[in-house]
Parts: sequence; C-alpha cells; structure tokens
Amino acid sequence: MTDIASTSQAVPDKLKASATDDVTEPEFKPLTADEAQVWRLRNPALMPWRIVALQACVGAVMVLLTWLLTDERRLAASVAWGVVAVVIPAMVFVRALRRQMQVAHPKVALVGLFAWELVKIVLTVALLLVAPKVISDLSWLALVASFVVTIKVYWLALALGWVQRKSKPTFY
Repeated sequence: MTDIASTSQAVPDKLKASATDDVTEPEFKPLTADEAQVWRLRNPALMPWRIVALQACVGAVMVLLTWLLTDERRLAASVAWGVVAVVIPAMVFVRALRRQMQVAHPKVALVGLFAWELVKIVLTVALLLVAPKVISDLSWLALVASFVVTIKVYWLALALGWVQRKSKPTFY
C-alpha cells in the first residue's frame, strides 16, 4: 500500500489558486443613456396584453368558423365558452401581473405572482365547472378543443416574435 504524505516543498502560488479564482468576471460598467436606448431597442418588453388579444382573436375566428361550418348554435356557444375559460383568467392575471411589477420587495412580488397564478387556475376551473349550467346541450368536445387551441396561442405569439426568446449565454 502506498502512503501519500505531504511534502514540505513550497507549492507555487499558481497551483494554490482554486479553479474559481481563474474565472474573472468583467467589471460592472453602467450604461450611458445612448447604450441603454440601444439595449431597449434590441430587447423589447414583453407585451402580455398582445398575447391575450391574440388569444381572443383566434377564439373569435374559431367561434365564427364553427358557426359558419356547422350552423349549430350549441357548438359555437361551446367553442366560445372554451375561449372565455382561457381569456378571462388570462386578463385577470395580466392585470395583476402589471400591479406586481410595481412592488418594491422581490419576495412579496414573487408570492403575489404565485397567488395570482393560483387565482387564475381556480377561475379557469370554476368557468369550466359552470359551463353546463350556462350552456344547455353543451358539447364538451368543442369546448375542450377550443380551450386547448386558445391556450396554444402562446406558440403562435412566439412564432410571430411577440415573445422574446432568451438569448444564448456568451462565453468570453
């Protein structure tokens, strides 16, 4: 068995440094007003109201197409309720999110964000549970189909460039 013993030889300072010491972070440099303006142009703010509006427009098109193609009022009403079950909670959440952005303490803002997300989920479930009472002769298939399509509008917003994708990290 080999015994490893420490030697009394001096270890060069270069070897003593840990791996994290070799990584240097660039110095913080505040942006000038012109640089900040260029940064804002390159990184536009996310407009959640545009996504909600796109959801409502896609939902209106689905309701119109359902009504025109099937000529059944009950199917169009079921599709409309599926859209409402997505758009109304999204509107409530976006309005609350706008208020949460003004909160000074990050922890309070984060708790508020989770609370409003819970409110959005509860409101969505409540709207879905109330659907049979509001719409006589409800078509669950039409309701669920329109619900899913309306939720997936986020992908359409992403394709249209309305949602900013995160940039890849740069390594220096």
